[in-house]
Amino acid sequence: MKAQPFFPVLLAMILLLAPACEPAVEQPETSALVAAAEPVTVVVEAESATGSSTSFETIQGDPAYVDMTSVGWLSYEVTFPVPGRYRVQVYARADAASTFWVEDYIDNPDGRTYNVTGSIAITPNADFSDYFVEGSPFNTGPHPMKFHLSEGAAKIDRVVFTLMKEHQPSPQSLTQKMDGSEWKLVWSDEFEGDAVDQSKWTYDIGNWGWGNNELQYYTEARPENARIENGNLIIEARKNDMGQTWTSARLTTRGKVSFLYGKIEFRARVPREKGNWAAGWTLGDSYVDEKSWPYCGEIDILESVGYEVNDETSDGIAHATVHTPAYYFKIGNQISSTKEVPNIAGEFHTYAVEWTPTEVRAYVDDEQYYLYDKNANDLEWPFNQPQNLILNLAMGGGWGGAQGMDETVTSQLFEIDYVRVYALE
Repeated sequence: MKAQPFFPVLLAMILLLAPACEPAVEQPETSALVAAAEPVTVVVEAESATGSSTSFETIQGDPAYVDMTSVGWLSYEVTFPVPGRYRVQVYARADAASTFWVEDYIDNPDGRTYNVTGSIAITPNADFSDYFVEGSPFNTGPHPMKFHLSEGAAKIDRVVFTLMKEHQPSPQSLTQKMDGSEWKLVWSDEFEGDAVDQSKWTYDIGNWGWGNNELQYYTEARPENARIENGNLIIEARKNDMGQTWTSARLTTRGKVSFLYGKIEFRARVPREKGNWAAGWTLGDSYVDEKSWPYCGEIDILESVGYEVNDETSDGIAHATVHTPAYYFKIGNQISSTKEVPNIAGEFHTYAVEWTPTEVRAYVDDEQYYLYDKNANDLEWPFNQPQNLILNLAMGGGWGGAQGMDETVTSQLFEIDYVRVYALE
């Protein structure tokens, strides 16, 4: 329920020319690559709260702060001038370990909880320090929010949102004919050459948990995490890398090209160890931040989790799913199918969907095992709007880490031979 205003809102939006404060942990080198030269920064002072779960005391001084002596929340109205991926820093101090997180769109009509930072650990310290995550998505405009303390007690000075990468919609959309008799190639990446083709792919960045409490930091154009080798795209997740628990990569055609209908196919070999979560999928081009989903629609061409791969045979399970406003996993009624795939982690297999104006069909090695044909209204069928392609390798999270992590593993590889989009002619 949205908190009712108790005090006037004091919200400062400041364009800063100076760099952000030095972080308490090693800063990923990607931040320097993607940060704007003159970062757009939104500063929210803790004492400007419009409401709270209980009467926390505001201590005046330099700095002024809110003394959250127990778990609870403070509410705010925050306005973002630019849509994109942001660093979220909380300036705080605590006598014992505490946990902080930001909830977005607390007034949403679906009863959803939009955790857009994951859990930010506040370590014991005598002075105010900043603790942060990167890559949180925010659309332009007003955002009713809550700042939560879910564990411990802490003194909160302010929260700072700094733009890292502006949202770029796709400038081109390809609509495929689906009433012919033969498949014709209209777009592809064969992953030849020496590096990822950035005329076709861009990178999502950050470690905010991606709505699933995932562990990895997605890096920007870093060969250690995304590279071309022997005609294959290699997405590598690396443990204890760059000061992060895991690093990995998430490539998307958003900002380059999107697609409406067609046959989307890729050939890949998935990783095998417990804790990984590999995926090739599409996401509606209308996605800007978490409130966009699942209204934008999502088609999961392949999902594979490591704990389902047999250690001896490398056999595993392919999952195909769509997510729509009527059917999606956070309300537990998503429509999915699975298929056992021999040697899924030892050999390359072909994964595809055929997406028509009324159906989505999924295949493994040309064998259909999934059909979604609910299209009575926009809640069931958002798939009359363009989608962009995504390839990523996550670690941990609500599904990948559901049976724990293999602590002996320090690297996982998701290998993709090609991605192709066809129309019927």
